[in-house]
Amino acid sequence: MVADSSVQPSLLQGFPARQLPGGVALAEHLPVARVLVESPLPHLDRPFDYAVPVELDAAAQPGVRVKVKFNGQDLNGFLLERLAESDAGHTLVPLAKVVSPVPVLTPAVRDLASAVAARYAGTVSDVLRLAVPPRVARLEKDYPASLDSGPDSQRDGTQDEPQVEGGPGAPVPAVSPHSAWATYRTGGAFLRHLAGGGSPRAVINPLQGYGPGGWPHLLAQAAATAFAAGRGALLVVPDYRDLDRLQDALKTLVPEDAVARLTADDGPTPRYRNFLRLLAGRAKIAIGTRSAAFAPVQDLGLVACWDDGDDLHIEQRAPYAHAREVLLLRAGQEGTACLLAGHARSTEVQRLVEAGWAVPVEAERGVLRRTVPRVVNTADSFEQGRDPLATIARLPHAAWQAAKEGLERGPVLVQVARAGYAPSLVCETCREPARCGHCQGPLALAGTSALPQCRWCSTPAPDWKCSSCGGRRLRKGATGVLRTAEELGRAFPGTTVITSSGDQVKATVGAGEALVVATVGAEPVAAGGYAAALLLDGDSLLRRETLRAGEDTVRRWFNAASLVRPATDSGLVVVTATDMAATGALLRWDPAGYARRELQLRTELQLPPAVRIASVTGPRAAVEHFTGAVEADLAGSGITLRTAGPAPLLLTASPSSRRPAEDVRTLLFFPYAQAAAVVRVLRVTRAAVAAKRTMDPVQLRLDGVDVL
Repeated sequence: MVADSSVQPSLLQGFPARQLPGGVALAEHLPVARVLVESPLPHLDRPFDYAVPVELDAAAQPGVRVKVKFNGQDLNGFLLERLAESDAGHTLVPLAKVVSPVPVLTPAVRDLASAVAARYAGTVSDVLRLAVPPRVARLEKDYPASLDSGPDSQRDGTQDEPQVEGGPGAPVPAVSPHSAWATYRTGGAFLRHLAGGGSPRAVINPLQGYGPGGWPHLLAQAAATAFAAGRGALLVVPDYRDLDRLQDALKTLVPEDAVARLTADDGPTPRYRNFLRLLAGRAKIAIGTRSAAFAPVQDLGLVACWDDGDDLHIEQRAPYAHAREVLLLRAGQEGTACLLAGHARSTEVQRLVEAGWAVPVEAERGVLRRTVPRVVNTADSFEQGRDPLATIARLPHAAWQAAKEGLERGPVLVQVARAGYAPSLVCETCREPARCGHCQGPLALAGTSALPQCRWCSTPAPDWKCSSCGGRRLRKGATGVLRTAEELGRAFPGTTVITSSGDQVKATVGAGEALVVATVGAEPVAAGGYAAALLLDGDSLLRRETLRAGEDTVRRWFNAASLVRPATDSGLVVVTATDMAATGALLRWDPAGYARRELQLRTELQLPPAVRIASVTGPRAAVEHFTGAVEADLAGSGITLRTAGPAPLLLTASPSSRRPAEDVRTLLFFPYAQAAAVVRVLRVTRAAVAAKRTMDPVQLRLDGVDVL
């Protein structure tokens, strides 16, 4: 494909010819290179044709990084393919340089990047920025032989072992009675189908989050089964703590050098080395965080995603792709098996189950009751009869008693909603939120003797005065993890109190007596499981002004409760919340039932994920112009968009994310059956607006989880 005269690299006449102006000789075979240049501009999101000089003929192969001249600038790009001739009808600019002879962009990843860009109305260049890690030149010297040694071959500095391959002759891990999969109905059938070269698609909600029955062993055994059958596997998790646990589980099932770890947390050199190991076939199993969904695994047989409801799976840069959706696209394109796992079930996964795309793998109720802890809700009628103040007390008597008895048997987990000491302050007289006099940000306390301080600009407020009533006394509007730990330390003198939150997150704790106070999502894993867990601030989590408040809260509850010992070992979970639907799902240990209920409600209201959604954000004139152009293009197609807005953006809790007051947002809702046509128009309109430069740019996001 070539561009029009406004952006074409060259307009010299006379192509094809075997020699370019200046005496530059063309390659004899396939002298045209089709290149995708790295550019954030939507209207440049297409390949351009360049001539291949004879001196670059050998190195200029599909998939390599190149440098080209474009509109007077030197731009990086990827060589997509070589052609015998171009349909431009004029002489082409020659390639300036082959940056690296390593074909880092495989055809499968190239097709996947195109599909992701099409789904999210983004540019392929933006997707490839996520898919291909930054280059480390010294690792490409003598590739692939250079991967066999070196100080960076593994994260801990050890060297790679010789390549180990699975294959039809390799032993297939058996589903023993003690296997994590043996606990679940059809679990053995899933592994046998996978071992036989099939492509089953399953959804599983593991009952335990620790020990040999925990989720890392489930995913590891599935990957080992694919590996033993001679196929590759790709496992994506939310963060480095989950990644460490998954890597440890795999060490017991497959050779260590068969696994490649991909995460930016390890640094550029180990990440790129492992990327090249996968590219060369030196490793067959890729594990990593969200960008690992694009890993160049050869003979891919299985893709898996753990805890897809975690927002860490969402890329924070355009086109804001979700790792789950990337893996689903990849499973469809490459015909692989797919495993979606999580202690709770997201509404997106429930939609796949109800559509028949995936099959749930579940445990018998009798097995479930023996495996999970007992759950008590302090807001039910029985507990209120025993403790009338249970619904207003932050730590009801039942929770205190559970902690007291649990400490006699091991560690006790306390889950709280907020980090810090007192993350929000209010006026003691009128209860209005306390605001900074400089930037109107929320005030907070960092400790017992600390002065009130703005969470946005960090300005102290020793002489604060309420703007509503003139009061000068403050009180805590919310209690954070540090204040909770301080109070529990006084309530249980002599007991070790461990906190896990913010940038001080603990991965594991010991089996000894301790109170572990953690914010949601920062709960460490206890050796042997927790004796009890207290899930505080449930109503605070459920009252958040977001469509997914209930779904996200239930997911966090299940993640914490799964770390507690079974009821047969006196494991107990106490939840303090008044929402009967959410707490009922935890009491029954029924994440699928809650997801089914949520999806049904959203289907009735035509809200995501029952429909797809696009958000258009920017200055009012630009948003109205963009949405008007989209509606005009769809006018003759019979597709009618349901719109909401434009509405002014509300100020967020972070000054860095605040947009100018004139910015507005319009939401576009459309059914899945018409999604392809609508997204195509959104993408074309965005490119046209960018090319004309007559309006301010707008931010276009599809399926954003934080816009409702």
